Amino acid sequence: LFAIFAFATCGGYSGGLRLSVDCANKSESDLSIDIAFAYPFRLHQVNFDAPTCEGKRREKLSLIGDFSSSAEFFVTIAVFAFLYSLAATVVYIFFQNKYRENNRGPLIDFIVTVVFSFLWLVGSSAWAKGLSDVKIATDPDEVLLLMSACKQQSNKCLPVRSPVMSSLNTSVVFGFLNFILWAGNIWFVFKETGWHSSGQRHPPDTMEKQSSSYNQGGYNQDSYGPAGGYNQPGSYGQVGEYGQSQSYGQSGPTSFANQI
Repeated sequence: LFAIFAFATCGGYSGGLRLSVDCANKSESDLSIDIAFAYPFRLHQVNFDAPTCEGKRREKLSLIGDFSSSAEFFVTIAVFAFLYSLAATVVYIFFQNKYRENNRGPLIDFIVTVVFSFLWLVGSSAWAKGLSDVKIATDPDEVLLLMSACKQQSNKCLPVRSPVMSSLNTSVVFGFLNFILWAGNIWFVFKETGWHSSGQRHPPDTMEKQSSSYNQGGYNQDSYGPAGGYNQPGSYGQVGEYGQSQSYGQSGPTSFANQI
């Protein structure tokens, strides 16, 4: 949708301006000079006639500048971004298994997303500069300076209507919004790749080293086993006067009485 708005507001533009030349001789005046222009803004090919205020002779003039390169580049990026988004949506919905097969689909998607993010930034910046130049070239005050009749103080040259550039301004805004959208989507596409999943898993040898370090520690050894004598019932046994072992362990008075 953002791509559609971007190329529709730029590629479908058509506008114009109107000028008025009031000569000293009123019969030679032209109070409604219409100049129309449109995408792709090859303004040097936009011709119009203007009075010279010297008899009935008129001069043929044209606007200045060719800004088709930045405009067409911007629209081309928008069209291809729309087509790729449409194809990717179909793949996400109907071919999810093939998309994840061998991790090839997410990698291609990630690379294409990075490329489109860069292209949106470059294209939007170029078109913003081109639009600024278009506004200057189609400014009625600047166009009046091209007419020879307006260089004479006896004649009055006035702008009647200026071109409306609101849709072109909107196209620039949508261009940068598309850049933000695609650049923000890089992270989500990256999470689908094997690069992200491999970074989240520990290698097997690391896990083995961790488990062996715990097994070799003192926690798994029988530190209180028979060698220490504390696990035996008679852990506090003593050798009596007659050479017999006297035990004061868990057996209690019963074992002492038996030994007596």
